[in-house]
Amino acid sequence: MVIIDTGPLVALFDSSEPAHETCKVTLQAIGDDIVTSWSVLTEAFYMLEDWKTGQANLWNFIMAGAVQLYEIQPLHYGRLEELMRKYSDRPMDLADATIVLIAESLKIRTIFTLDKKDFSIYRPKHCRHFEIIPE
Repeated sequence: MVIIDTGPLVALFDSSEPAHETCKVTLQAIGDDIVTSWSVLTEAFYMLEDWKTGQANLWNFIMAGAVQLYEIQPLHYGRLEELMRKYSDRPMDLADATIVLIAESLKIRTIFTLDKKDFSIYRPKHCRHFEIIPE
């Protein structure tokens, strides 16, 4: 599995984004299932701004089953707080914390993100570092 972050979702569904083509090519090359959180989707819908800019296409992507949603449970809240506290100097937002949590819970190493700066620093419990795509 691969976890997708906000940046690629926005770039995929807004052709004016500089990374649009790169993200399209990366998505086509992924041979695994893709997973994310509602926090990431919330950011993406907000950044896409309106229905015509890409929100409708993001909904179609979700409804087609192209991305799975990992349900954050109350038992995860403590870990999310711990991560946000640990990386408060960045600062880590809730969406990034959910990505690290998903990675740890499902033992995923590969992150589809444009946020190389932060995800090269985050250290999940199950591996030394994330494999970030696109390179």
